[in-house]
Amino acid sequence: MPRSDGKTVVVTGANSGLGFEGTREFAARGATVVMACRSVERAEAAADEVRADAGGGLDGDLDVRECDLASLDSVEAFVEGLRDDYDAVDVLCNNAGVMAIPRSETEDGFETQFGVNHLGHFALTGRLFDLLDAAEGIGGDARVVTQSSGAHEQGEMDFS
Repeated sequence: MPRSDGKTVVVTGANSGLGFEGTREFAARGATVVMACRSVERAEAAADEVRADAGGGLDGDLDVRECDLASLDSVEAFVEGLRDDYDAVDVLCNNAGVMAIPRSETEDGFETQFGVNHLGHFALTGRLFDLLDAAEGIGGDARVVTQSSGAHEQGEMDFS
């Protein structure tokens, strides 16, 4: 992965799994990584781990912020905070997700897995278009990366 000096990267679910590893890699290469996580406490612990692993040699910066994709109000508040503090977003990594959880609903009344994994990221991406466009406008090359899994291969559709 090339250097990312001066880039702003937003990673949802940055406190574990692929989101954590992506956060580590972008920050090691000079990016400011906005860690968009449901639990600020777990995100702060993950940020501390990234800093400790770098041994003082972390080239980028870590900015922990709450973003609960199960709440469209939380998504909106997160975006408004970004607009207040950043002129552009160069990379958005839609990574957070839930799977195999008991049936429940988001704050907005959607089934939780669909609401978090799809609608939350859809809302976040749409609300960030202006900041992504701003990166393009200053000579950047904005990207949106959406992670998924192979879980769709495990289910069956009965159309009868």
